[in-house]
Amino acid sequence: MPTMLEIDGNGNEHEANQWIRFGLRLGVTTALHPFDYAKVLMQIGFEPIDPRPGRTLLGKPTLILPNVFQYAAYIKRVDGFAGCFRGLSAKIIGNIFSAHYSEKIADELGLEEVHDTDVKRKTNDEQVDNTQLDEQFKKQLKRNLVVHTAGVVISQPFHVISIRMMAQFVGREKLYSGVWQSIREIWSEEGIFGFFAGFVPRLLCDLGCLIVSSSVTYLASRYIIKEHEGRVYFSSISQFVASSMFYPYHVVSTCMIVNGSRLKAGSLPNMEPYRDWRDCYAKLRKAGEHKRGSSLFFRYASQPASVVFNRAIAPYPELKK
Repeated sequence: MPTMLEIDGNGNEHEANQWIRFGLRLGVTTALHPFDYAKVLMQIGFEPIDPRPGRTLLGKPTLILPNVFQYAAYIKRVDGFAGCFRGLSAKIIGNIFSAHYSEKIADELGLEEVHDTDVKRKTNDEQVDNTQLDEQFKKQLKRNLVVHTAGVVISQPFHVISIRMMAQFVGREKLYSGVWQSIREIWSEEGIFGFFAGFVPRLLCDLGCLIVSSSVTYLASRYIIKEHEGRVYFSSISQFVASSMFYPYHVVSTCMIVNGSRLKAGSLPNMEPYRDWRDCYAKLRKAGEHKRGSSLFFRYASQPASVVFNRAIAPYPELKK
């Protein structure tokens, strides 16, 4: 039986490891932000670079849109290197608040966390049975549901600010130049509800991915995969598949965040007005644009050449001198 010193040491070590992993995630988020910036502009339908004739992987003639690297390079040509990180400050603040307080809320509710070391030790034990596996799954799923829900609620205002900062690239506005200025803009124009634009589809996307990936991984662990390493790999695959399934809600959330603002990116002719997120989802799905930005490398125009080249999606920004 472990002593109190051992328990405290393990707890401190686990907390330290959590902060190290969080710091690494922030570093990766910062490094990849230019590509996330490009993806946001793809999701709202802004295509400043004309597509070029090409062929699909199956050899079918089509129009090829710029990939994420070409898109990020275009942003750099327009706004310079520093401009590629617009919206990063609000994103980082939201991530810090979300990571800290969502875990605190789960702890206050008495939802115990199942550590990876505990799972590995138990799954390698020959005496582990399905009852223990069921209990671990229920316990971890309950905690994750609370953590993810709280995380989305806490980070949503900063997520809205970050998205609108990036969407300013379309119309070259300066309404969201900083976090505090953005807060004043949203509060004065839309009130408290403006900070939660696009909240419902984002929450559905997050919780949907969590429930589907966790449930599929649990079923595979219960009936098929017995090794801990195999379960870890399968969990990563299931998360990727689930995120692809619910990706359209991510696009809808981004569009609704911009659609409710004074930005040119969220109004005609760049974006048609939507009554609510359901209307946005229905219209995007009907037009075949509900997965915009899902492919970062092989991107094809969904409309004929005559339509794409003649459609004025947005004015071309002037290059930075």
